[in-house]
Amino acid sequence: MSAEIIDQANELVEHNLAIAIQAARLNHDAVSAETCSECGEAIDERRRIAVPGCKTCASCQPVGLGD
Repeated sequence: MSAEIIDQANELVEHNLAIAIQAARLNHDAVSAETCSECGEAIDERRRIAVPGCKTCASCQPVGLGD
C-alpha cells in the first residue's frame, strides 16, 4: 500500500469517528426551535426531527458543525 492510500484511509476513519461522536452527543430529548435564530425563517420539520435541539435552519448552519 502506498502512503497516500494509508493517509486517505486514516482521514476517512477520523471523519467517521467525528460523525459518530457528534451523533452520540446529541440530546435526543432536546426541543428544536421552530424558527431560525439567524434568519428568522421557519425550520423544516424534517430538520427539527433529524437534529434535536437545532436553533438554525440548514442554510444558516455553520459549515461542518452541528447545532
